[in-house]
Amino acid sequence: MSFPPTSASDEDTISQLTEIGIHHIRRFERLGEVDDVDKAVEYMSIALALTPDDHSTLPTLLMILGKCYSDRFQRLSELSDIRRAIECETRALSLTPDDHPDMPARLVSVGLSHCIRYQRVQELEDLNQGREYMSIALTLTPQDHPELAYRLTSLGALHGERFKALGELADLQKAIECHSRAVALTPTDHPHFPHRLTSLGISHGDRFQRLGELADLQKAIECFSRAVALTPTDHPDFPHRLTSLGVSHSDRFKRLGELADLDNAIQSMSHALTLTSDDHPHMPNYLRNIALAFKNRFTHSHRLHDIQTATTYASCSVALTHHGHSALPDLYHYLAKFQFFQSRATDDLPLMQHSLYSYRSACQVAIGSPRVRFAAALEWASLASTCHLLQPMEAYQSTIDLLPQFIWLGATTSQRYHDLNKAKNLAVQAASAAIHCSEYMLAIEWLEHARCVVWNQSLMLRSPLDQLQASYPDLAVRLHTVANRLHDAGTQSRESLQESSGESVTEQAAQQHRQLAQEYDDLLSKARQLPGFENFLKPTKADGLIRAARYGPIVVINCDTDRSDALLIQPGHDQVTHIPLPGFTLDKAQRVRRRLDLAVRGKQPMERGDRRPVIHQESQDDFGSMLATLWYDIVKPVLDYLGYTTNISTCSLPHVTWCPTGVLSFLPLHAAGDYDRPASRVFDYVVSSYTPTLTALLTSTKWYLRRDCRVLTVAQGATPGHTPLPGTIQELTHVHQ
Repeated sequence: MSFPPTSASDEDTISQLTEIGIHHIRRFERLGEVDDVDKAVEYMSIALALTPDDHSTLPTLLMILGKCYSDRFQRLSELSDIRRAIECETRALSLTPDDHPDMPARLVSVGLSHCIRYQRVQELEDLNQGREYMSIALTLTPQDHPELAYRLTSLGALHGERFKALGELADLQKAIECHSRAVALTPTDHPHFPHRLTSLGISHGDRFQRLGELADLQKAIECFSRAVALTPTDHPDFPHRLTSLGVSHSDRFKRLGELADLDNAIQSMSHALTLTSDDHPHMPNYLRNIALAFKNRFTHSHRLHDIQTATTYASCSVALTHHGHSALPDLYHYLAKFQFFQSRATDDLPLMQHSLYSYRSACQVAIGSPRVRFAAALEWASLASTCHLLQPMEAYQSTIDLLPQFIWLGATTSQRYHDLNKAKNLAVQAASAAIHCSEYMLAIEWLEHARCVVWNQSLMLRSPLDQLQASYPDLAVRLHTVANRLHDAGTQSRESLQESSGESVTEQAAQQHRQLAQEYDDLLSKARQLPGFENFLKPTKADGLIRAARYGPIVVINCDTDRSDALLIQPGHDQVTHIPLPGFTLDKAQRVRRRLDLAVRGKQPMERGDRRPVIHQESQDDFGSMLATLWYDIVKPVLDYLGYTTNISTCSLPHVTWCPTGVLSFLPLHAAGDYDRPASRVFDYVVSSYTPTLTALLTSTKWYLRRDCRVLTVAQGATPGHTPLPGTIQELTHVHQ
């Protein structure tokens, strides 16, 4: 059907075209037929072309066409559609006066389109712009406005996406707050009530995944169940709501172990699949979700058919996803996992090789969330440590390469430390794998790069830029300015800022922090493209790290589950020496630490300077046993290798710097010894020091220090109200000398 106009100003024709376009888009919303959204785009495009630039209806027509493009993108996943949607809606905004009654609605629409585009291309700028538009819209919306619930739902969805991108719990709490208010404001017979219930359920499900509170999962199931019950079976969103309900039942099975939950999950998700065409953009996610449910049932029942079905569904999900789609890393991750478990169950070596390819793809796809890619790499490394066909060295290298993107400078310091919990054993495990392969230099490198990550990032922000300043002063000044601002932003507490300045100022500071981090990354990339600056501010390689041993040997001790090893760095040596420590394991280290804690806690607390407390013989014997364990299993083998135990210096003792890892960092290596035997204590042979990292020693050596660098030492021998602390002034004198 077409309406050829008699002239460009034929308002009746424009009105008819608009009416027909709106009819088609509404029918598409109801039935999901692609032909309807195509016709809506066609009619609205003609209507827009016939409308003069100064016509009062132009912004309205632009908004309608933008919605048509946005709806078609969500159905067909063509990036050009969402780009056109944002162009139309942004142009409409520019033509809308600030006090126009439709301004809030238009702000929400363009904000939502940015959020939708983010889901595809994973660019944080879309989330930032979307949040800005929606927040302004909400401030312009009266509390009794009929569209308040819709706008709250839109803002909640954006915060939910930002939580998935950045992992900050405040975003998730805000999402739940917005969705809860939207549900409370919506009558149960409202056509959008099921959608708002679903949005609230998704946020509660996300919070369950983060905090593990069963009440959140129960709330999610309640929301999804009501949404499914209120949705007609021919509604285009019915499969999505069924799948959401199924995912929550599957999660509850993993938590409570009730097989009925798993059966309900598979039933709901299977029904959703039968209602969804292969070309639907949600189909890959539906396939991944049901694959995970079958994998969970395989874990419970060990029926081979279940894991085979899981692998088949996961393979289909990857095959149906466009190359370059941001969901690919996640889909490859699940496929790799299921291929691995199936190959283990069937001794299928070719399938194990396919699992390796899938893990590799999950980590190497350029687009996609760094959090998803890092999670895939971390799991790959964990499985590879038990199965060498998965190439453990490659797996650990991929994981460590992705670590700086996962622990991103744009997040707060507290968020980065929270994220580090997921990778707390990475450095030790990676080094253990490298040592097993006799790659001792690489082990040193990995230990250095994967430990003290947040601290190393802070050091990088404060690194001198002298070399860059000499060659490219303008770039150096910009980088220095951004680094200083980023350092200040990362150390500021957003909680205290919110208490003093309010939520809007806190959000503004958070957005500025992320923008600074992106600008800093861009400036670093620009600097590294310059001749001679390819490695500018990159982590130090092993051949640079071993230069830290200037005044005596450094002993890096790695303690993993199955093995402990010392890596010896000696002055003037260009290689790292490996000293096996077969008598010490992670389990023994943990037992020694527990006994040490109990022994220390068992003593009465004392003021500084008080008399030494009476220690029971049993406690003293246990303490001595712990120190003997450290002596015979760790310290003595190292000193024996160095020849210090057979050639005792009569002048001055040699200096050894210990660099322990993991639980060993809490054990007193400097006091190790068998105190029941002569010449069996560490201080009989060496003077001990500690360092948390090799970089800490590098940055303290003279060639890294500026001429104006000074050291401040403070001693307080007598504190008012406390007993004196003897020897402090004398210690300070020795340090000065």
